Amino acid sequence: MTTIVLLVALALVVLWVIGAYNGLIARKNQVMNAWKQIDVQLKRRHDLIPNLVNTVKGAMEFERGTLEAVISARNKAVSATGVQQTARAEGELTQALGRLFALTEAYPELKANQNVLQLQEELTSTENKVGFARQLYNDVATQYNTKQATFPTLLVAGLAKAQPAELWEIEDPAERGVPRVDLSLPKP
Repeated sequence: MTTIVLLVALALVVLWVIGAYNGLIARKNQVMNAWKQIDVQLKRRHDLIPNLVNTVKGAMEFERGTLEAVISARNKAVSATGVQQTARAEGELTQALGRLFALTEAYPELKANQNVLQLQEELTSTENKVGFARQLYNDVATQYNTKQATFPTLLVAGLAKAQPAELWEIEDPAERGVPRVDLSLPKP
C-alpha cells in the first residue's frame, strides 16, 4: 500500500514538473513571438522612411541636416540588437521623424503633396502598430518573468533554461513628457 502511495505521489510530481516545464517553454515562445511582431512593424517603419525622405528631399534641400539625421537614426535602428539597444535607437528615430514632420508643416507644397501625406499616414499607422506590439511584448514578457520567478515553478526554471526577458522601456526622458498641444486660433 505504501509503495502505491509513493508511486502515485512520484507520478504527480513528475507530471507537475512536466507541466511547469512546458508552461515555461510556452511563455518563452510567446515572448519570442511578441518580439518578432515588434520586429515586423519596425521593418515596415524602416522601409517607409527612405520613401518619405526621398519625397521631401527636393523641396527641403536646405534642411539637409534634418534629412541626414533621419537617415542616420534609421540606420542605427536597423542595426540595433536586443531590447534595450533597439528601444534606444527607435527613440532616437522617433525624435528625428518628429523633427522632419514638424519641418514639413512649414512647406505648403509638402503639406499639399499627396505622396507626403500618404507616407505620413502610413508611418503614423505603423507607429500605432509598433506601440501595440510593444505593449503586447511587455505584457507577455512580464507574464513569463512572473511565472519563472514564482514558487514552485522557479524550481523548474533552470531545467527550462528560463532567463528573465527584458522589458521595452523608454530610454529618453523627453519621450515621457506630455506633448504640448495648442488649439488656439491665430490672432488676426
